[in-house]
Amino acid sequence: MNDLVVPKRNKYRSVLFFIGSFVIALGLTWLVKEPTFTDSQVYVFFLLFFSVGLWITEAIPAFAVALFIMAYLVFTLGNPHFNSAPEKIDRYVNTFSSSIIWLLLGGFFLAAAMTKTKLDERLLKLTLRVSGTKPRNIVIAFMCTTMFASMIMSNTATTVMLVAALMPLLTSLGKSGVSKALLLGISISATTGGMATIIGTPPNAIAAGILENEGVNMDFLHWIIYGMPVAIVLTAISCFVLIRRFVKTSTPVSLDFQKDQKSDEKEEPGFQRKLVLVVLVITILFWLTGSLHGISVAAVAAIPIVIFTLTGVINADDIRGLPWDTLFLIAGSMSLGEALESTRILEHYANQMQSIHIHPVAFLIIFAYVTMIFTNIMSNAAASTVLIPLAFALLPDYKVEAAMTIGLSASTALFLPVSTPPNAICFSTGLLRQKDFLLGGILIGIIGPVLSVLWVLLVKG
Repeated sequence: MNDLVVPKRNKYRSVLFFIGSFVIALGLTWLVKEPTFTDSQVYVFFLLFFSVGLWITEAIPAFAVALFIMAYLVFTLGNPHFNSAPEKIDRYVNTFSSSIIWLLLGGFFLAAAMTKTKLDERLLKLTLRVSGTKPRNIVIAFMCTTMFASMIMSNTATTVMLVAALMPLLTSLGKSGVSKALLLGISISATTGGMATIIGTPPNAIAAGILENEGVNMDFLHWIIYGMPVAIVLTAISCFVLIRRFVKTSTPVSLDFQKDQKSDEKEEPGFQRKLVLVVLVITILFWLTGSLHGISVAAVAAIPIVIFTLTGVINADDIRGLPWDTLFLIAGSMSLGEALESTRILEHYANQMQSIHIHPVAFLIIFAYVTMIFTNIMSNAAASTVLIPLAFALLPDYKVEAAMTIGLSASTALFLPVSTPPNAICFSTGLLRQKDFLLGGILIGIIGPVLSVLWVLLVKG
């Protein structure tokens, strides 16, 4: 239906970008491939260049690229008519059954249930009750709330929820320093908060999924140990800088806009909200204590999926509204990563780079900043998909460190209004200028990658 309102020039531009990406990928494959390459290696090399081109130009949606990746791998690598040495293609389609996919699906059910039962609105009211009316405290409270909400909900959903709820307050404040601090604080903490858990943002799930394919188990608790401290430190630093830069007054802020919302409280489904809260707590506790009871994260994810559907908290319409495209994106990204790993393309070039004597820590820092730069111009999931296998090839003894560094650094790109969905949502309010994002972008972009590397190395020991 949306296609009907897309201007023709955008359609033509998408077609041109698609054809251009195809031609460039063919050219690069022809120039870079070597005579010793197998058919599978040539096909995967072309797929790598073509996929990156489509992700950068956004000629087609990112999830569509992921589906194309899976179909292409099945068609070319497993077809004896196109491949002189056809191989089993199970590994490239089994990514849909990965435990990471089910973990994310459980997180989607939790987020949808919180929104439907207005548990998120209760969280907002609690935040305002705790913060009081001082501008400084309001900024701190909302950045903390946003960070913790983004650990369970998508950063996009979290930002939409908080900005919509705060719009009456933001409108009354206008283009003041306080409103800028609030909006920038929400956009930054929504992104940094996603670092803390596997379900916080797609790059986390991709990193964990690629590690799973390598036989390394990165469960919910272990990811929190790596990601939570980085998220808290970056959010705290950003909060301090935003308050110093924008909040110049201590005059109390009026919260009268809450009175207009009280009439809706009676309509909230009380029993269902309590059920969602109980299931949320139980699910997270089981995820955190996996090493004690031995139940996999994928099995635990069935708790919200089953209970919410049986009790009617989530119905068929709600299920259709879940972000399935994200699951397709992650499954396809994992398939590309598996293809790059199994065909040993990146390992081939990594061996040629062995003569470059660079300390592994320096390599990790380089990958961290390259990831940050790439994710300012392309999907963070796509950047992670390409860079993690490359890092594995160059640093075979530092796979966990490489995956975690790239996964975390993928959430440090905040330079532009379009760098992340939270930035775009906050910019759409009309209360921010493009240059306002430079402060957070430079701050997180410089500190985030190196902090991620240092903390990952410290935890890994």
